[in-house]
Amino acid sequence: MACLRQSLSLFVFATTLVTIAITTKEVNGHPLTFTDVTLIIQADGSFDVDLLYDLDALALGAPIDTDDSALVAALGQLTPAELDNHINRLKRLFERRIRVRFDGQPAPFEVTFPDHGTPKATEAAIPTVLGLTAHLEGTIPAGANTVEFFASRAFANVQLTIMDLPRDVETHLVLERGARSAPYDLMAATTPTTATTMYVWLGISHIIPQGLDHILFVLGLFLLSPKLRPLIWQVTAFTIAHACTLTAATFGTISVDANIVEPLIAASIVYVAVENTIIERLTPWRTVIIFCFGLLHGLGFANALNMVGLPNQERLVALLAFNAGIEFGQIAVIAIAAGCIGWFKNYDWYRTRIVVPASIFIALIGLAWFVERTL
Repeated sequence: MACLRQSLSLFVFATTLVTIAITTKEVNGHPLTFTDVTLIIQADGSFDVDLLYDLDALALGAPIDTDDSALVAALGQLTPAELDNHINRLKRLFERRIRVRFDGQPAPFEVTFPDHGTPKATEAAIPTVLGLTAHLEGTIPAGANTVEFFASRAFANVQLTIMDLPRDVETHLVLERGARSAPYDLMAATTPTTATTMYVWLGISHIIPQGLDHILFVLGLFLLSPKLRPLIWQVTAFTIAHACTLTAATFGTISVDANIVEPLIAASIVYVAVENTIIERLTPWRTVIIFCFGLLHGLGFANALNMVGLPNQERLVALLAFNAGIEFGQIAVIAIAAGCIGWFKNYDWYRTRIVVPASIFIALIGLAWFVERTL
């Protein structure tokens, strides 16, 4: 019976890793790119929406990760009439794929691109023609009780801020791609939400389910020894290190190109997994190495957070919340691993039948990522 349970648990563990590896398409490991949206409820009965996105890419129907200079060059080759046609099509795209609903009914709005032709676009550090801001403006229907926001899957995940000016309430939400926000009550007494909850969930989601590279690294720490004391030493070293570089990179103290960081993160997974097959217990040298790798992973977290951005207010609180979310995600990974295979830790065959095969499998995934991210 024990052998059957061991085989079943190892099968489930390996199948889970294979499934995640097959279904994960983001080899860079940090797919968090957000559409930043601010919906403003005005006291005069109107509403405004400022949506930040790569308008050049949208206008050309190009992927969001297309090189910005290539987009500028393509738009620059258009005649004025052709550019106007692209702008008009872009306006229609917003009209078709963005919805601001009051009491469940879409409200019409006008679309403008206020950055187009201004120094904010033409003199920006990152080149752009149309700018990054789409401004939507409309009228709130009389007697409306609720408002909802929707962006189609043409846009990335939405970071939504609802500013209810008449009641001086600000609410933050994160919407998955193609999802509609929950109805926001315009009438009921409301307690404003801060950025804390939103950034905690962003941190968690960056580990589960989006951070497969970090998941595999944490599993590598767990596999060497699921016993509490050595695990605490490893996780503590990793946590302190990534918190330091995450904070420093977020506030601009250090900056390292993601094209350097991401292959090294993959290499860290390979190192830890391979070392699991060589050593049998935690050594002081391993803790030092994990601390160094934690510095790398912190830079990876910072790259993801920079894609989302931090609110101008509550900046430090949002950073702490994001870091807390990362820790919750890591703890969840360890808890799941402990639930799947932790009860076999005292068996003689735990290392040969679980640790070594699983570590080799993780090392192979990490090696494949290293090659892809390097190339």
